[in-house]
Amino acid sequence: MLTPQDLGGVMGMMPAFATADSGDIQATSTIDVGNLKAGVERAIADGMDVISTTGSFGEFHTLLDEEFQTLMRVSIDAVAGRVPLFVGCTSLNSREAVRKMRLARDAGAQGVLVGVPFYFPSTVDNAINFYCEISELFPSLAIMIYHNPALHHVTLPVDAVSRICEAKNVVAMKDSHRDTPTFMRLAEATHDRLSVFVNQGQYHPYAQLGAAGCWSIEAWMGPWPLLRLRDAVRQGDRELATQITLELTAGLGDGQPDLQWRETASKIAIAQAGYVQPGPLRPPFNIVPDAVMQRIGRRVESWQAMCEKYRPRVKASVAA
Repeated sequence: MLTPQDLGGVMGMMPAFATADSGDIQATSTIDVGNLKAGVERAIADGMDVISTTGSFGEFHTLLDEEFQTLMRVSIDAVAGRVPLFVGCTSLNSREAVRKMRLARDAGAQGVLVGVPFYFPSTVDNAINFYCEISELFPSLAIMIYHNPALHHVTLPVDAVSRICEAKNVVAMKDSHRDTPTFMRLAEATHDRLSVFVNQGQYHPYAQLGAAGCWSIEAWMGPWPLLRLRDAVRQGDRELATQITLELTAGLGDGQPDLQWRETASKIAIAQAGYVQPGPLRPPFNIVPDAVMQRIGRRVESWQAMCEKYRPRVKASVAA
């Protein structure tokens, strides 16, 4: 069983590697197994600490059931226990989430990433009850809370999270939705019971308040800026960590696309960067606005410059 102490550093939110025909509304088998295996292999070799599948960026909402099962099994086999892997099992309803968790457990998964079932908003009490039920049903699975209020339509307050992680197999949380005082209260309430992964832009300041690591979509464009940030945080090099954080967040404060494209379009950026081959977007996201494509091009150029800057030092550390 994974524990909170096993988890930290950079968690890559994995794309659902897609075949060339995955943009076709009639396609029925769109997981590119070869590119998935190659992508996972490269990410682990380069130093990624944790991998999670099938979140919102990981396109769980666009996959057929048999595609989810293929991605899950191939991911488990490809990672082969070398780093912690969390299989995303978020669903529209609790019974479907349980079915996915059962499939993940039976396939040999160590951990699962699970958000509150959504479509109609859940109450906080029902969200707490959901996590309590699944933690009892699957005592052998490490559970990561997937906290995404914008898409799951419920915000989990600190006291709710504290109650949820009373279950020993609830070991981590993916979060980005706390201001500084609230995060401090969260860290105090869940100390040693929960490893919290925040957005990459929050990692440096929030690590000092108790964050275990950061989650990142853009790690799949090349993880080196984030790995260098991780090392700076661990070494207490606040000047370097601040510098990298400012570079990571430069240009993101204004003119961001709406929620529909914030994560979906990141798959296009990853494809353009060339670190891995994620394949095209699946329906119904085939037509991408020109403004979004222009933003993607600027971000790819910026990220590749950061990779060139930080890759030599990270590779030297890995070799050592």
